Amino acid sequence: LLNINVGGKFFQIAYKVAARYPITRLGKLALCTDPMKKLQLCDDYLVQKNEYFFDRDPSIFHYIFHFYCSGVLWIMDEMCPSNFVEEIEYWGIHLKYTQRCCRILFEEKQDELSEYLKIEKELEAEVETLDSAEQFEGKFLGQFRKTIWNLVENPYSSVAAKIIAVMSSFFVLISIVGMTLSTVEEMKQKTGKMWMEQLEMICAIFFTSEYIMRLISSSNFKNFLRAAFNAVDLVAILPFYVQILFENLDEADTLYHEELHKVENVSKLGKVLKLIKLMRIFRILKLARHSTGLRAFGFTMRQCYQQVCCLFLFIAMGVFTFSALMHSVEHDVPGTSFTSIPYAWWWAAVSLSTVGYGDTVPDTVLGRMVAFACISFGIILNGMPISILYNKFSDYYAKLKAHE
Repeated sequence: LLNINVGGKFFQIAYKVAARYPITRLGKLALCTDPMKKLQLCDDYLVQKNEYFFDRDPSIFHYIFHFYCSGVLWIMDEMCPSNFVEEIEYWGIHLKYTQRCCRILFEEKQDELSEYLKIEKELEAEVETLDSAEQFEGKFLGQFRKTIWNLVENPYSSVAAKIIAVMSSFFVLISIVGMTLSTVEEMKQKTGKMWMEQLEMICAIFFTSEYIMRLISSSNFKNFLRAAFNAVDLVAILPFYVQILFENLDEADTLYHEELHKVENVSKLGKVLKLIKLMRIFRILKLARHSTGLRAFGFTMRQCYQQVCCLFLFIAMGVFTFSALMHSVEHDVPGTSFTSIPYAWWWAAVSLSTVGYGDTVPDTVLGRMVAFACISFGIILNGMPISILYNKFSDYYAKLKAHE
């Protein structure tokens, strides 16, 4: 008998039983005749008891021992997959010796664990800043840059940092409200327009100062430009300066060109300016820097993009299918809105979303039956991913809060 001590637990295996599996560690130990090579296969050897010692987990070795006795490797659900794989690799036993049902469940558990660890790593990266306080040591104006970095990147470092974080969110909201009010007819008058322009200038000055503070306190310029939040900050301030540039060009053009050509250019520049002003709406994305909920929502969308894409695919299939059915049963009705399949797409999309504006409705009994089927399919389709997305969002939100 081969006397084995695994972590203080004593086992005995017949030499001929261990030798059935020559590629395993115990099989090599049973077949080996060189004492020095035997010592390389174990952690220690007790001469008095003729006992080979292994400093491994004895609880898992029970299943290894059972494998040598029966030829089948069993896997229990309560085992840690990583630990179990590490142990069987040490003993030289392959997963192919397990039953198929056990192996499938074990591989699923491994995949779940790998996915969980991957998500945990990405969540940690989500809340980690590009720089840390230690990276400023020994650098040019290190202490000064560290102080600025704490002010703009670490709101929990001081009362001043919290105030700046609150002011950043406040100015974003004020900017969005100002952009909204600027479209009101009463605010387009001279006095109202002047107030809106001054408000926009104050917000732009604050956003620019905030961006410059982040830029000079960054330890790596390339990483700073690649960061998504910094790109959002840049998009938030660019429209203001581009608008000033175009307005100056417009004034210079007015002084130089003839009247007709001037009107054409003013019209073109007006369209460009409207587009540039519209870009200010992206400032609302700056709230994600200080909002865990928005970051959790974005993270959920990134993690569940496959499910979201499948949902859009099913919606597209439903739109094409039910619009074709509706056109086939309604196209002969006088005064129908379903004159072609593309015209029926809007009705199908609205019905699948269960909004139902009622601007386009079927007139025949068959058409109403198709509409009922379309609405029923939409209810089932909309109900499928909601629970999955919400559960993942709440889970990611709680984890992000914990990491913060």
